[in-house]
Amino acid sequence: MSEKATKGLAIMENLDALDFFDRRILKVIQDDGRIAVVDLAERVGLSKSPCLKRLRRLEQSGFIRGYRADLDPYRIQQGYLVFVQVKLSTTKRAALEDFNKAVRDIPEIMSCHMMAGGFDYLLKVRTRDMNSYRQFLGDVLSVLPGVDQTSTFPVMEQVKESHTLVIKEGET
Repeated sequence: MSEKATKGLAIMENLDALDFFDRRILKVIQDDGRIAVVDLAERVGLSKSPCLKRLRRLEQSGFIRGYRADLDPYRIQQGYLVFVQVKLSTTKRAALEDFNKAVRDIPEIMSCHMMAGGFDYLLKVRTRDMNSYRQFLGDVLSVLPGVDQTSTFPVMEQVKESHTLVIKEGET
């Protein structure tokens, strides 16, 4: 990127740096990431060019990490959902880093969170069915670096799942 382009970007670090229009853009695209720029501009009250510039700046500043489709896990045979508590044999830095690195490469693990409390990690895992999960547990999860113990909690019903973050609009 040229120096002139970099100067014009005004990289923003957090929500406080965003004005009313930037916040409205973020709110709208969370619900419809495929919205046309013309429609986005109309919804937030800007013309097309300034809206597109703001959208690109939000992308380049890291507020928008990407765009993706929301797939139905049942239709793609990934309807079995479990949460797994993982306890490591040690929580030394190297063990945590090894576990973190290994988890990132496993597609069945939808999310992984390091926790404080009685266990070290909470995983969200999707597989085809209970048999597939059982095989995953024995062949993949239990042999990850440092894993000492796991506890599995099958989901009976998913009541709510959202990827939408709360964005207060602030002042105009």
